Amino acid sequence: MPPRRQLVLACGALAREVMAVLEANGLGHVAVRCLPASLHNDPKAIPGAVRAAVRESRAAFDDILVGYADCGTGGQLDALLQEEGLERLPGAHCYAFYAGVDAFAARAEADMRAFFLTDFLARQFETLVIEGLGLDRHPELRDAYFGHYETIVYLAQTDDAALTAKAQDAARRLGLAFERRFVGLGDLAPAIRSFAAPAATAPLLGAR
Repeated sequence: MPPRRQLVLACGALAREVMAVLEANGLGHVAVRCLPASLHNDPKAIPGAVRAAVRESRAAFDDILVGYADCGTGGQLDALLQEEGLERLPGAHCYAFYAGVDAFAARAEADMRAFFLTDFLARQFETLVIEGLGLDRHPELRDAYFGHYETIVYLAQTDDAALTAKAQDAARRLGLAFERRFVGLGDLAPAIRSFAAPAATAPLLGAR
């Protein structure tokens, strides 16, 4: 019997990490398709984009894992996935599944005034935050967007000094305190390995 054709249909912000999990676990049979990370600027557009991509991919794949959390869709993505009979990544957003959904929830009150960065957001801070929110043109908007935050919490997927420096600079530019937590891939790796049923040929990357 031929192997099942499997696809992870992911947010573009997860592309590196999804590929790292597949490579580390010998899951070369799993394909990856990414939708633009910029969809997060308008979360209500995510379900429609996912629906279109799922329907385009159905004929070519036996199994599809949607590589999104709820991501601000207010349950609309889950409603779509129920219609399509598909699963997604755990949690409300990538910060939760990177930190571990249970661990993130346990810190919710302490982190109430935290603005989170991931490796992707540390790399793309200038484009997605400074330029995306217009702070390069209107720095006076800083308080409107970030006045209720106290700390940037960098949830690091990799132990990368250059990315840590970028995250520290992001905190400085926004006038916020800085904290780094190395969380690795959290719940992302087991979710992908569970989807890609064949046994991994390497230890699970990011396992706890």
